[in-house]
Amino acid sequence: MTRFLTASTPQEMRSFGESLGKRCGSGDVIILIGELGGGKTTLVQGIAQGVGIMDRITSPTFVIARVHEHPAGGPSLVHVDAYRLADSSELDDLDLPVESSVTVIEWGEGIADHLTEERLEISIIAVDDTDARQLRMTGTDRWTTDMAEIADVLA
Repeated sequence: MTRFLTASTPQEMRSFGESLGKRCGSGDVIILIGELGGGKTTLVQGIAQGVGIMDRITSPTFVIARVHEHPAGGPSLVHVDAYRLADSSELDDLDLPVESSVTVIEWGEGIADHLTEERLEISIIAVDDTDARQLRMTGTDRWTTDMAEIADVLA
């Protein structure tokens, strides 16, 4: 199922991410697709807040992956920037705790698809020269109901 939404501001992007994060649990994989400066990390900041992660979230561009531990024992947030990875084997070499964490992979299209059949892909597209972003969410069965509820945040 595919659903389209628009986030008009970075704050709306974070709010959308927070709503999404509240529905995430261990083993969930979210793949983010978009241009540089498109709002992927802003979305991850919201997801982290929804999951309950209190760390400052920054792009893991140069370290490739960061694991943010949950302060109360909930699932960790694994934040990956796969831009510099050549293929899925390099992602596997990172030995990330995917099954016990919420894993969000920027630039993960074609590299992280093998991690799980039950994943959510979000393409972020800039709207003209504004802060607005169009979000195209494509999810498997597990995400079908959640996508409709999450969409209400931006409605």
